[in-house]
Amino acid sequence: MSLRRRSSHVPQLLLAASLLGALLAPPAAAASAHRSPSREPGGTDGTDGRVLPLRVATYNIHAGAGMDGVFDLDRQTAELRSLQADVIGLQEVDRHWGPRSAWRDLAGELARRLRMHVSFAPIYSLDPAEPGGPRAEYGVAVLSRHRIVSAENHEITRLSTQDPNPVPAPAPGFGEVVVRVRGLPVHVYVTHLDYRPDPAVRVAQIADTHRIMAEDRGPKILLGDFNAEPAAPELAPLWRELADADPSAPTFPAQDPVKRIDFVTVSKNRIGVRRAWVPQSLASDHRAVVADLLIRG
Repeated sequence: MSLRRRSSHVPQLLLAASLLGALLAPPAAAASAHRSPSREPGGTDGTDGRVLPLRVATYNIHAGAGMDGVFDLDRQTAELRSLQADVIGLQEVDRHWGPRSAWRDLAGELARRLRMHVSFAPIYSLDPAEPGGPRAEYGVAVLSRHRIVSAENHEITRLSTQDPNPVPAPAPGFGEVVVRVRGLPVHVYVTHLDYRPDPAVRVAQIADTHRIMAEDRGPKILLGDFNAEPAAPELAPLWRELADADPSAPTFPAQDPVKRIDFVTVSKNRIGVRRAWVPQSLASDHRAVVADLLIRG
């Protein structure tokens, strides 16, 4: 998505941060969001010589439930706050979905609690349980300490879990936002790929992802639960242009994890990875991935 383009699937942008919120932000997080950029000689590839630090994370929040299956948004809020990330991609996010998450808007609540901006991209948006009530939605979200200047909910191939006889078809839920980091537009995408053992749907999803991301220029960050490990053949097309932050630690299941299926990936030509790690936590059934990045302005 370029800054000139708009979609009919633009998700609601919830402004959950204000000047007062920024002033009251936790000191470590505020420092992360306001570090002074270093400067290198400008290049011939459209860069201006700045090197901007950015901490990003991805986290499948399991609709607010921990490894114990208990819904506890306080526990997940504390875990997300401890990451001190500037940008976070979330998967398995409920908005008024049902009793498992107390009919709450998890994206909006987390944004308010963490004093961050949010963009939510539903995969499913169903009629409300009661007339006049909010729609029941489930999808992915981006939380950001930096201003979100545009957003889009892209369609990729999906095999619906709501249809008793699904067939692969385009459906929304591949979220993209553009955030301004010290004036520099950075494209951030968040995804949740198909979970089934047969990789056929993921193959189509990766092709869709590559096509959508190829339309954009500048620094790009793809966050998400890929439901496949790094060496899976269906992920190979991603590694032609994206670098895996590679924390070299498994992420699933959260207790005694054995698979690395959650990823921070970045465009090779504009973003470097200083370090990446997987915090130990049972606040979800996945562990988060966190990475400190250096973005060429």
